Amino acid sequence: MQRPDCAVACVDVLELEQRRHGSILSSTVTRRALTTAVVVVAAAAAVATAAAAPDLNASLPHTPAAVAAALTSTDASVWSAIDAWHAPRAATPPVDLTLFALYDQRLIRKLAANPRLLRSTLPSLAPVLRTRVRELATAHAELVRITPPLRTRTPRVGPAARPDDLLRWYHEAQRRFGVPWRVLAAVNFVESAFGKLRSASAAGAQGPMQFMPGTWHAYGLGGDIHDAHDAILGAANYLRASGGRTNVARALHAYNPSSFYVDAVLRYARELGGDSRVFYELYSWQVYVRSASGSVRLTGPGRH
Repeated sequence: MQRPDCAVACVDVLELEQRRHGSILSSTVTRRALTTAVVVVAAAAAVATAAAAPDLNASLPHTPAAVAAALTSTDASVWSAIDAWHAPRAATPPVDLTLFALYDQRLIRKLAANPRLLRSTLPSLAPVLRTRVRELATAHAELVRITPPLRTRTPRVGPAARPDDLLRWYHEAQRRFGVPWRVLAAVNFVESAFGKLRSASAAGAQGPMQFMPGTWHAYGLGGDIHDAHDAILGAANYLRASGGRTNVARALHAYNPSSFYVDAVLRYARELGGDSRVFYELYSWQVYVRSASGSVRLTGPGRH
């Protein structure tokens, strides 16, 4: 349907696994990992409620223990800020959520770029956070592999639709076409950061769901390729026609013929389906694009 790249770049890694019954990797290693995780969680819990939002360009930690502590503390702060963000939610998240989410996003990007640091950090995280960090960092690393720099020197950005409107449209599309809402949300996030990135892709794909014009003509239901609601319905229509009711992975491969793309979208979709707050966290992340000179943040405080 599209091109082997995606508009937003967000390696599999080893995870220390333990079993409640039977043998385990090593009693010494297990005890050390559990002790470290308990210390990290306890320390983060003690400061999470009192933590001030980080500065825009706050430095990132470098050691696995420090990164784990930062992730744990920041995750708690992001969750608290999301819980305090009551409906009707505006297209611009509260300032504290924006800053905490940006810091969290920068940590994930750092881990995605450094598989060794990621492997060393994961055992010190609580199980649920460990899984989420692994999934988000791995998905981002996979997308980086297939995302070329934007051709335009002046990428266009703008606000996304309101988050609760997006959720309502994903569920509408799921009811109508049978494609899981979380998959549609993941595609929307990967392709355009929920519509924040307005530029066409390097291959010419357009709109919040990054359709090639010819494909949109066939599956867009007569709607506007740049309208978020229309684009979500069009994507669901295309994915259903590609087998999305029974084989989402195959449908996603038709949408973008890259195994890295398919795996990344499914990783995001799993996290989106696990806790409703993950959607609001990803919604609060900023747009980064690859340029000839490196990665550039286009949105958020000091940018847009």
